Amino acid sequence: MSKRDDLIVKYAADLKDKCGVTPDMDLLTKVTVGLGPSIYNADSSTVSGSDPKELATVKNNFLIKKLGLADSETLDKAIDATIEKYGRSNRSKYRVVIYYLLTIHFKKESIYS
Repeated sequence: MSKRDDLIVKYAADLKDKCGVTPDMDLLTKVTVGLGPSIYNADSSTVSGSDPKELATVKNNFLIKKLGLADSETLDKAIDATIEKYGRSNRSKYRVVIYYLLTIHFKKESIYS
């Protein structure tokens, strides 16, 4: 297995064990590929749920630019709910898992078709 395949297995385990979600492996793979080389960097591969700057990056670069959503309080609430679902005390919140959950939340799976 490639390093990316190993990471996808790790992300799927987090979705199942920490979020209670059975992942669509095809969508999870596409979200992972969409993040490119950032998944291999320890800092960029995770999201700090308590850092406002980090959460703004998720909102602006993913929800608004990638998914094409309009800026609103709904986006902030969705990010907060996703962080809560993943577990605030969980130190390693993988960016792929956060983006996957947000893609499902906003029903934007078609972006990855």
